[in-house]
Amino acid sequence: MATSDTTAFNLDLNGLVEEAFERCGTELRTGYDLKTARRSLNLLTIDWANRGINLWTIEEGSIPMVLGTATYDLPVDTIDLLEHQIRTGTGSSQQDLTISRISVSTYATIPAKNNTGRPVQVWINRQSGATNSSGVVQNPTINVWPTPDQSNFYTFVYFRMRRMQDAGTGVTTPDIPFRMLPCLVAGLAYYLSLKIPDATSRIPMLKQEYEEQWLIASSEDREKAPLRLAPREFLY
Repeated sequence: MATSDTTAFNLDLNGLVEEAFERCGTELRTGYDLKTARRSLNLLTIDWANRGINLWTIEEGSIPMVLGTATYDLPVDTIDLLEHQIRTGTGSSQQDLTISRISVSTYATIPAKNNTGRPVQVWINRQSGATNSSGVVQNPTINVWPTPDQSNFYTFVYFRMRRMQDAGTGVTTPDIPFRMLPCLVAGLAYYLSLKIPDATSRIPMLKQEYEEQWLIASSEDREKAPLRLAPREFLY
């Protein structure tokens, strides 16, 4: 028999929820069932963000530095920065130079925060992204030191981990690679079992299945580059 010649299998929201309900020993019957499952699915993807680096959510970005300006907004859906450099110049004269990440305590103890020069340190202020009572969005920010001593020369370049997209409506597919689908379904089934009275006896089994699927998926979702360790030289 011939193969299908297709590699496009995916599950939309309705398919995900139906599979998860079936693992709980029940069926998707009402609009509220879909609503509560969508809420659980959004909480599940937030749990994934807390569990580690999701490679498919890594994006590159850049921020032009301005003379005398220390603080710059990051995109509101930024979870954290993974890598960052200061880029000088453009084209063939471009160079990416190291900028070290520091803690809020270290940044707070810098006595002359308005000193100018090439930025060599950055504190990442991981704000919530929520909108406060005054209508101001609490964007995550970077705070560099020294402040740039010129405009149109320094660029802060970074790789960030962004927030996964919401579950959406019944016709949308999840913002994940296909290889994460078994883990997503297992996690949703476990979350739903905590809310379905008739599924309480399945909670231990569904939780174990979710953790096993997470271990498999997260072990595959990693960098495959070789790791090289070298001793650090100290000068006395």
